[in-house]
Amino acid sequence: MHSIERTAVSDAFFEDPGSLKKVPCPSIFDPAEKYISLIVPAYNEECRLPEALTETLNYLKQRSSADKSFTYEVLIVDDGSTDRTSKVAFEYVKKHNIDNVRVLLLGRNHGKGEAVRKGMLHSRGQLLLMLDADGATKVTDLAKLEAEVLALAGKALSASSSQMLSDVEIAVFGSRAHLEKQALATRKWYRNFLMKGFHLVVLLTAGPGIRDTQCG
Repeated sequence: MHSIERTAVSDAFFEDPGSLKKVPCPSIFDPAEKYISLIVPAYNEECRLPEALTETLNYLKQRSSADKSFTYEVLIVDDGSTDRTSKVAFEYVKKHNIDNVRVLLLGRNHGKGEAVRKGMLHSRGQLLLMLDADGATKVTDLAKLEAEVLALAGKALSASSSQMLSDVEIAVFGSRAHLEKQALATRKWYRNFLMKGFHLVVLLTAGPGIRDTQCG
């Protein structure tokens, strides 16, 4: 499987709007070059994307300035948008350079799951984070997820010769479960019924401890 994915990745390129050159896409199976990669799946998000990207990049730049080991990239995956999503995204590449912001064009709409998967496969970070393009989840909450990852990874890394977080298989999820009562009060009854049914399926398939698989 790894050889198949590597071939697919090696044949793809990012376009640099600044130099008009093509930059080969990395593979997730290569050694990590960044501390963290933020994958932003986007479908027709030209209106909401600027606010989310500006807030996210300001936060990342502040952390990078305070800690030189905090290196990052933002990978915007345009999932076949029919609006100006890609144009908006490329403006951020021009402003922040292609080493920090990249745009992956899927050509046609594949769905959010595939957009996230493609973004993960082309990432360079030790940590990979999916962040929604609508800004519903604030990037300032990243530190909470990091704390959980580092706590879980500590034991595994201490028992091995590696110091790379990317060598430890760990996944953590954000959750809006604490807002459930408020959400139930504002949704239609049939949405609540479908939501509860979906949550039951998630509980049975995802395992204990994972209550919200849809939160960025």
